[in-house]
Amino acid sequence: DVQLQASGGGLVQAGGSLRLSCAASGFTFDDYVIGWFRQAPGKEREGVSCISNSDGSTYYADSVKGRFTISSDNAKNTVYLQMNSLKPEDTAVYYCAAVGETLFVETSAFDPPYDYWGQGTLVTVSS
Repeated sequence: DVQLQASGGGLVQAGGSLRLSCAASGFTFDDYVIGWFRQAPGKEREGVSCISNSDGSTYYADSVKGRFTISSDNAKNTVYLQMNSLKPEDTAVYYCAAVGETLFVETSAFDPPYDYWGQGTLVTVSS
């Protein structure tokens, strides 16, 4: 049974930090790219960051470059998103998702058919 469990959201002041976790089970972790997406109220879902568990390549949306860092612990089947210098516009429900490496396209890192999705975790950044 495939599961992606996102956690770590919360309320933080602008300039603060949070670390999100995405625990995966039910599939071969090393063969997948794990992505983080977010959806703010009234807005479309957008890709934030993703990481290849086979070679460690990372990808970031321009809006979070230099502030967010994605990492993966393959021994724990868990991907982390360290979010620093948070801004009110980072407020959203954050989701993790997985797509097979063979389907992943670097030039459209957040567009591939992500097969599996976790439940969201809410991040609220107060000004």
